[in-house]
Amino acid sequence: MGDVTNSAPEESKDIPQDTLLPRLPRGLAVPEAEAGVLFALSFLVLLQAVSSCPKECSCDAHTKVADCGGKSLYDVPRKLHEDTLELYLQNNRIRGLGSMFFRETPQLQVLDLANNSISTLSPSALLGLRGLKILSLANNSIREVDRRLLVSIRNLTLLDLSYNSIGGLPAAFADSFHHLTHLSLHHNRLTKLDRVHLEALGNLKILGLKGNPWRCDCHLIGLKLWLETFAFKGGVVDGITCVQPHLMQERDLRHIPYELFHACMITSYSYLFANIHYLDSKHRTLGGHLHPSSRAPAGGDFNPQGEYALPDCEAKQRPRPVNYRHAMATVVITGVVCGIVFLMMVAAAIYGCAYAAINARYQRELKRKATEADREERKSSERDQEKTPPE
Repeated sequence: MGDVTNSAPEESKDIPQDTLLPRLPRGLAVPEAEAGVLFALSFLVLLQAVSSCPKECSCDAHTKVADCGGKSLYDVPRKLHEDTLELYLQNNRIRGLGSMFFRETPQLQVLDLANNSISTLSPSALLGLRGLKILSLANNSIREVDRRLLVSIRNLTLLDLSYNSIGGLPAAFADSFHHLTHLSLHHNRLTKLDRVHLEALGNLKILGLKGNPWRCDCHLIGLKLWLETFAFKGGVVDGITCVQPHLMQERDLRHIPYELFHACMITSYSYLFANIHYLDSKHRTLGGHLHPSSRAPAGGDFNPQGEYALPDCEAKQRPRPVNYRHAMATVVITGVVCGIVFLMMVAAAIYGCAYAAINARYQRELKRKATEADREERKSSERDQEKTPPE
């Protein structure tokens, strides 16, 4: 046999490269014009969904911020993207917040409603904003804050209610804000503030109270005591200037000596006993440490980052009771002893009065009997004279 030569043609070399790819059946082929239209429509729909922003606002899709401030708006713009994290509505003309006012933006973390005309707040206005961290309602016309409004925003760290007409806070105010670090209540109509509203704010660092018509009477003793503890722990308060009574006008409550509250201390049992439970609970919380936290800010002014600072020098330690339970027992024992002494004095007074009354009655009886004896003796002498015959 001769040499066998492989003469099979190399077909793959002669076949066009694109024929090596799988081909669609002819029934599924899409015309180029229709494919282009579908692609364009899909792109527009996707672009609109991603970059949804009302015409009154300027939005940043990357940071998820919507700025609608200064547009003379009477309502919250619609068609905001549901992933918006920060919404700025300051310097508008919004007059009230209705039920579920921000239902289209449930992911909000920052909400600025400062400098509007808000006077009414629905109890469910902020319902659904569980992730809200910063809320500003400054410079509005708010007169009261419903406790139900605060239930759905328990994760707040900053709340600004300054420059309103608020005359009081709801009883459960502090129970809703365990994470709050900044609270501004300055320039409202607060005349008194119960320490109950502040005791549960364990993370509070900055408190604004200036510009209110404070009435510095016996009702503010509890607040004065709380402010001392708050400052000792590193907290910062801008000021609490008294307006009434006239004796304490234009004076800061924190700097008024306790001697001016002497009448309140004597006549009010609340001053004697109201502070014991609070100090005992704080003693357990602090674990007996009297030094302020090392994380407290330093410096005395408001810096550009928005943080207050304490003075560079270390705060002077105030003397504190070693054991508040012993102090409580001392107060109770003192009260019992004073009560016993008082009862003994009352008993002695009653005995003295009774003895004086009995002695006076006895003297009257003696005097009456002596008078009767004289009268009998006189009658007897007269009878004797009558029986004696004349000489």
